[in-house]
Amino acid sequence: MVPDSTKQNAAASIAAIGFALTAYPIAVEREYLTRDEAITRVLTTLRFFWNSPQGTQPDATGYQGFYYHFLDMHTGRRANDSELSTIDSAFLIAGALTAAQYFDGDAPDEQEICTLADALYARADWQWAQNGQLRVSHGWNPEVGFLKHRWDGYSEALILYTLGLGSPTRPLPVASYAAWTRSYRWQKLYDIEFLYGGPLFVHQLSHVWIDFRGIQDAYMREKGLDYFENSRRAAYVQQQYAIRNPKRFKGYGEYSWGITASDGPGPAERKVGGHTRHFFDYKARAIPTGPDDGTLAPWAVIAALPFAPELVLPTIKCLDDTFPEMTSEYGFKCSYNPTFSDGGTTSGWISQGYYGLDQGPIVMMIENYRSGLIWRLLRRSPAIRMGLRRAGFTGGWLTHD
Repeated sequence: MVPDSTKQNAAASIAAIGFALTAYPIAVEREYLTRDEAITRVLTTLRFFWNSPQGTQPDATGYQGFYYHFLDMHTGRRANDSELSTIDSAFLIAGALTAAQYFDGDAPDEQEICTLADALYARADWQWAQNGQLRVSHGWNPEVGFLKHRWDGYSEALILYTLGLGSPTRPLPVASYAAWTRSYRWQKLYDIEFLYGGPLFVHQLSHVWIDFRGIQDAYMREKGLDYFENSRRAAYVQQQYAIRNPKRFKGYGEYSWGITASDGPGPAERKVGGHTRHFFDYKARAIPTGPDDGTLAPWAVIAALPFAPELVLPTIKCLDDTFPEMTSEYGFKCSYNPTFSDGGTTSGWISQGYYGLDQGPIVMMIENYRSGLIWRLLRRSPAIRMGLRRAGFTGGWLTHD
């Protein structure tokens, strides 16, 4: 189990567990763990999920091959009345498949990793997750059934649809992906045209695993770019929003940007500079229309490193110089808000915690920038290759590898 955050009594998050599974190969390559230590952790995780209870009972671990978003740290059962989450299950499965690509030797333990990862992937019933329609549901819970929301508009669900389409047992139909891309919104902001997504994380999380450089689906072929380039443009749009700073928050600028899902100083309401400001706690912040309460997230900047190092590296240096209290032995803290101040500090509010959803992408995207390790591993994954091809992707490594 990996906790969702460093907050006291935090439940485990299956997204954070998926990121941990993805990070173990990096830990071995960078000599933070031995190969045997990492194998032990991976096997413990995969064995638990394979053997954990699947069913409609409210305290199960999962159902139909998907898993509850939050699990009890001690029992591994559903926690916080959370939903059976299709996207977080996708992150978990992607982590398992990554581990299987790296730990693929002939030793029995490594062969078991590969077997378990394949079995966990094959157990997910993606057609069930459609709930009778083309686009996939956000999730399900035993109290009310399927959630009312479906994946609509460009988002981190790119990894979900890739895995769903590539399933060897109950795959999504090709029409499901086409229905999702029809909900996309092309937009021009600050003279930059791109496939719109308000929070920065939606342009990053699928790219943790999939190398989108040079490969295109039908939508991107029509636009003349790929999803990697789109994420680069999204980083520039975020920076331009901060430079323009339409809501006049303190601290925004060329080297102070990054609006995404993050912790925040709220819920609170304060008078700042003669204006009433509303501040949120953890929320998916977005541009250009909000929500935006002056909270910036260093993790989202760092996760943009492979796309726009020319923006990210000087921003990291500026953050380190301007807000030394933002860092600890674990790196940058989750988020900060210079506008939210008690008058006794010039730095405003700084999150005191860390979230798995933040720390995972930092590790993986730095490694992808440095060596491309995770991208190389998943480029040879049969599941990823099948899913991308069924989604209509062609070109680049998908054609030549």
